[in-house]
Parts: sequence; C-alpha cells; structure tokens
Amino acid sequence: MTYTVPFLINNEEITSSKTFDVKNPLDDSLLWTSSAATVQDVEAAIQAASNAFRSWSTTKLVKRRELINKLADVFEERGQELMDSMEKETAALSGWADSNVHASAGLARDVASRVVTIAGTIPESVEEGRTALVQKEPYGVVLAIAPWNAPVILSLRAVLFPIAAGNAVILKSSEISPKTHYLIASFFKEAGFPPGVLNVICHAREDAPLITNTLIAHKAIRKINFTGSTPVGKMIAAKAGENLKPILLELGGKAPLIVLADADIKKAAGAAAIGSYLHSGQICMATEKIIVHDSILEEFIIELIDATKQFGETQALVLPGALEKLNNLIESAVNQGAKVVNPPKEMPSRAKFPNLIIRDVTREMELYHVESFGPLATIISASSEEEAISVANDTQFGLSAAIFTADLARGLKIARRIESGAVHINGMTVHDEPSLPHGGVKESGFGRFGSSWGIEEFLTTKTVTFIS
Repeated sequence: MTYTVPFLINNEEITSSKTFDVKNPLDDSLLWTSSAATVQDVEAAIQAASNAFRSWSTTKLVKRRELINKLADVFEERGQELMDSMEKETAALSGWADSNVHASAGLARDVASRVVTIAGTIPESVEEGRTALVQKEPYGVVLAIAPWNAPVILSLRAVLFPIAAGNAVILKSSEISPKTHYLIASFFKEAGFPPGVLNVICHAREDAPLITNTLIAHKAIRKINFTGSTPVGKMIAAKAGENLKPILLELGGKAPLIVLADADIKKAAGAAAIGSYLHSGQICMATEKIIVHDSILEEFIIELIDATKQFGETQALVLPGALEKLNNLIESAVNQGAKVVNPPKEMPSRAKFPNLIIRDVTREMELYHVESFGPLATIISASSEEEAISVANDTQFGLSAAIFTADLARGLKIARRIESGAVHINGMTVHDEPSLPHGGVKESGFGRFGSSWGIEEFLTTKTVTFIS
C-alpha cells in the first residue's frame, strides 16, 4: 500500500481524503502520495497555532533553549531518515543532503544559544516620575513557506526563528518535498514542543492560489516568511501588502563571481565550479555570472574545465519546465555569439543534463539576465575592475556575490560597491552559516534569517510607561 504523507496539526497526524502523487524527478516513478489541504484544513491549523501561541509566547527562554537543543539531538539521531527522503524527492546527491542535515543541527544549536538573549530596554523618560519599558514580544501566528531545493535547512530556519521568538508557526510545505518537510515537523514533536507550536500542511499544485491566499488573508496570521522564486515572491508580497502583513522574503539570485587579474586562478575556478554545479545549480546563491579579467581568461577556462570534472558529465533537473528553459537560454545565447566550451556528448534530458561551460556571454543575451537555476558556468570577460563591478551589478537581483583577488584591501573596496546582501572575498557565492545574517537586496528580497537578526525578525517592539 502506498504511503501517504500526513499533515501535522496540533501534534496529530492527519491524512486528508484528497491526495496528490509525489514522484521521483529522475524517472517520474511514484514515491508516495501526500495529503492535500482544503480550506477546512487551513482553519484547523490556524486554530491549533492560535491556541498554542497563548502559552508558548510566555514560555521561559531557558525552556525554549532546552527544547531547541533536544531538537538538535533529534536531527543528529534521525538525520539519515531525512537524507533518504530528501534524496528521493529532490534528486539530491548524498553530499548535498548530508550538508543540509548537519547544517540544520548546527543551526538549532546556534539558535538555542541565542534565544536566552532576547531582551528589552529601559530608556530614561524625559518626564520626572515616569518610567519607560521597551519590551520585545512575538507577533502571534507566523506563516512559513519553504522551498524544495534545500528542503531541510531552509524549512528549519523558516520555522525555528519565529518559534524561538515565541510565535506559533504554520509551515506550508512544498508539494515537491512534502515528506521531508513533514519529517522536520515530526522532529519538533519528538523533541517535546507543545501541540500547535508547529503545524505543517501541504496542498496540490492546482490549489496553491486558494490555500496560500486563504492563509495570508486570515486575521490570525500576523507575519509571513517566504523563500522561493522572485515571481512567486512578488505575488505573495502583493497579497501580504493587501492585508497589511509584514513579510520576510528570500528570493532568487544572479550571483556574480569576479576574478581579478591578480587572483589565484585555480582556487577561483574551483569556487566557480562548485558555485555553478552544486545541486545542479538549483540554489538561490548559485554562481550565475563568472566575470573574468580578459588577461587571464584563457587560463581560467582551462582550470574551470578541470574543476568541472568533479561533478561528472550530467546531473538531474527537478522542476518540470527546467529542461526547456535551459535549452532555450543556451540556444539563444549561442545564436548570439556565445560558445559552449564542453559540448554535451548526448541529448540533454531532465534526468541527465550536462554540466556546461558557456563563454563569451554578453549583455544582449537573455542568459546574461535570467536566473538559469541549472548547471551552467556562464563566463563574461571584463577589461577592467570598473567593468567587472558594472557587470556584477547589472542585474535585478542581489543575494550573494564573490570576489577573487590577492589584494584584500582592493577586495574590500570592491565589496562595498557590489549591490548584494553578501559578498565573499576569495570564497564561493554559495555560503551561509548560523552566525551570519542571510538575505538579499533588490529583487532578491528583504529581511534577514540567521543569528540574532533572524530572531529579531519575528519580534515586535512595545513601549510601556508608568508613573509611580
């Protein structure tokens, strides 16, 4: 009998009458089915979260710390279960799945250490005899919408930061990775979090507008966080704005990697390869523009060809429309003068798409502007530092960037001019860690996950004064 992924509402497993198929992206075979939410399921999840918020919001910080540390223990004990689910649902290689799980356990430990630092202030009032208190309080019920491409770490941060701050959360899981997201919610239950603090529901693709809009518009939902594509993020932000709901958005990217003439070419090529091909380039921080000084261009390409070999010849694409999109981007660029350095040996397919290096890309090409979200190393030459900065900033996105140079002072100077939420000098664009804020600028979104910034995102400020 086929397994059906349930919801978790009020710490109870609920299987709906309506379901949808969850398929392996490698061969389209059936993995399992998933419960598909109705408006009634949304109401049940919101009611459970609202009820839980009353007590969870007053739970002592040391108790929250204890539970979050227990959550980290569960991640370490049941990590293989998560990895197996992630690999099947998202065609993730074992290394990517393993890094997701280990990073998640580390994130939980980090948040546990920070949650007890939540504090208000006592500013001096100008009025004699009046005392002022500035308190930090949770919002209420938070809606978290997480993607499939790094389903463990991205869903954990979507729910853990608001929960640590004292909110109750509804996780709307991805229809591509519902079991992985459900397992994470079950980990919270196993760690001892009270019923209703975290609830997870999923919906069929055709029900996305109804379920998402119902959640956002509900008066009990006080804040939203969304990680995903920029087009969908704009729709969610518009609906949130219509209902005057604050929102954190972490959206798409077109991360540039600048290689200056004085750079360590081998290291830069290695970082470019990993940034371009890790998880088939299906990462928001993936390296999308490799901007190389023309004096070292040919040497760099030779090193990049060698660095690319570690990923094999092909990788899988998860999204159904990805193959057509990438083929069109490549064909259009080649017709406009770009060159494929390592032409594929066989016809590209969704299950086996080649790791390609494309050089001589220019501003006139769609590939220059569009987030490819695939295993493409796109090379653009620059004749000067100024031109490299201009090309790096010539995008609607601004999530992550990298600069390779032997001159740290020069790198820091350039970093100040790059329009991005993060800039990594002599490191790859795909970089995040628990102690750092993570988020973008421009159409890569606003707000920050990570560290104390991530907790602050889900706290409001209240002023209380009294006269004694």
